Amino acid sequence: MKITVDEDKCCGAGQCVLLAPDVFDQSEDDGIVILLDAAPPEALHAIVNEAAAVCPAGAIEVNA
Repeated sequence: MKITVDEDKCCGAGQCVLLAPDVFDQSEDDGIVILLDAAPPEALHAIVNEAAAVCPAGAIEVNA
């Protein structure tokens, strides 16, 4: 799994951080997503896919 985020699309909703705090964080300045782990372990794949699916801005892309 490889994750990319489009910071320009991010609206700072924070759903990704709530679901997968080991993979995503938010900037304290503007709430924009910070990718902590672009290739998380398999144990986190399901929750990362869910975080991408619920992102209201579609800012998270997951590739197998």
